[in-house]
Amino acid sequence: MVNVHWNRERYTFPLPPPETPLKAIREAIANITHLTDFKLIHKGAVMKDPETPISAYHIRETSTITVIEIGQPPVAALKPTPPPPAAVRSEQSVISAIQSELATVRQDLSPAVDKLLLSTQPQPKEHLRLSELLLQALLRLDAISTGEWEEARKERKVAVKEVQELLDRLDSSSRS
Repeated sequence: MVNVHWNRERYTFPLPPPETPLKAIREAIANITHLTDFKLIHKGAVMKDPETPISAYHIRETSTITVIEIGQPPVAALKPTPPPPAAVRSEQSVISAIQSELATVRQDLSPAVDKLLLSTQPQPKEHLRLSELLLQALLRLDAISTGEWEEARKERKVAVKEVQELLDRLDSSSRS
C-alpha cells in the first residue's frame, strides 16, 4: 500500500503497476481528498509531470506521498508569516516577509536539524517532521511574489538556497 499524508490526514491505496503514469495517482488522491489543485511530494521532490511513470519517481509499496494543497496555508508548527496588506505592498515589505520566513527557519528548524544530525540514534519520525517543515518553508518562500524588484528577488534566492541546503544536509544524513 502507498501512504498518503495530507495535513493531519493519513490514507493508503494499492500500488498501481510501475508503468502507470503519475496522473493515475493524482486522480486517486483527488478522489480521496476531494482536492482540485495540489502538489505531490515524494522523498523531498515535487512530482510534476503527470505523464511520467510512477517507477521514475521510485514509488514503491511502502512509499509515502505528501499532498500540499495549493492556495491553502500549510499546517505547520512554525509561526505563520502574515502577508503585508496588498494595497501597501512595497519591495521592503516583500524583503521583510522573506527575512521573517528565513529567521523562523533559522530559529526553529536549523537547531533541530543540527541536533538530529548529531544524534547517534536513528529518529525517522523527527527526520520526516523536519523534512516536511523545511518543504513547507520552501513553498511559503516560493509563494512570495517579488515582481520586478531585483533586491527582493535576490533576497528570496538566498533564502531558498539556505533552506534547500538545510534540507539537503538532512536528506544526506538519512542516506549514510
